[in-house]
Amino acid sequence: MFEVLESARFVARESRFVRIDEDAVRRFAGVLAEKGVSPPAWDGVHHYAGPPEETAAWILVLDTINFCFWPPEGEEAWSVRVDGRSVSGYNGLARALKRAMEEDVPLTDAGFLAGLSAAALERVLGGRGRLPLMEERARALRELGGVLVRDYGGEAVRLLEAPRGWAGDLARLLARKCPSFRDTAVYRERAVYFYKRGQILAADLHGALGGAGWGAFHDLDRLTAFADYKLPQVLRDLGVLAYEEGLAERVDRREPLESGSPEEVEIRANTIVAVDRIRDAASTAGRRLRAFEIDGILWQMGQGARHRSRPFHRVRSLFY
Repeated sequence: MFEVLESARFVARESRFVRIDEDAVRRFAGVLAEKGVSPPAWDGVHHYAGPPEETAAWILVLDTINFCFWPPEGEEAWSVRVDGRSVSGYNGLARALKRAMEEDVPLTDAGFLAGLSAAALERVLGGRGRLPLMEERARALRELGGVLVRDYGGEAVRLLEAPRGWAGDLARLLARKCPSFRDTAVYRERAVYFYKRGQILAADLHGALGGAGWGAFHDLDRLTAFADYKLPQVLRDLGVLAYEEGLAERVDRREPLESGSPEEVEIRANTIVAVDRIRDAASTAGRRLRAFEIDGILWQMGQGARHRSRPFHRVRSLFY
């Protein structure tokens, strides 16, 4: 997306707290090329799969509340039990919503969403512990349900069809219609666009539907990385991102950063630019990958212990 990448590049040029190490970019890109690393396949274990229209509507629900899974310091992470083991984070959320569909909870009914309370959502998700920002999640779903009822006859796929196969336009449409998708910031008096969940929705639809129907997009190569808290953690561990000493100490102490602060905006924007540069360097080395595919590789790397030697940055946000 033009405005996301261009505004991120502006932040990267002006950054005081975060920088990109170009040597580390080339090293990692070389690993991707040499080892032929492929992005993870769509996960059919944790995600719901039904008729295409229902699956597309379910993905929209999932990505509307796909944010902020880390617990307060000292508390256990929210999790669900799956086949005798605990599953937390995004995978836990997907499994909880998949189970709800299998139990005939009307998650894809716009009227149901428009009236959903935080307490009702908590009952739908179940699990152990408490998922953060439950009120914000329920509000985001009510907001979505209201938009679907008012503007799209209650049909999620009519909203998804409106951009006519342009992923960037889908993210922009959601940002206009739903404040919870309006993932922007201001840095040095200039607007910065991230649209993390709007962009990831397009990629998820593509994966869930095999690139067909509501998952067919003309511009997937223009998607950027989905700037969250896991990718910067991995990129920092790889040496691609380097933090100014004071910021590094705050992150390592697990001290929360303010949403929209220069430090947070720089971390997210430099993540987007770093992935774009990795893509270019990998292409030069003979490995063609799109930014959202590199994002998937990095996110998968972040699920293992190897790249968790230092904490991720903490921001209470409904955008990621």
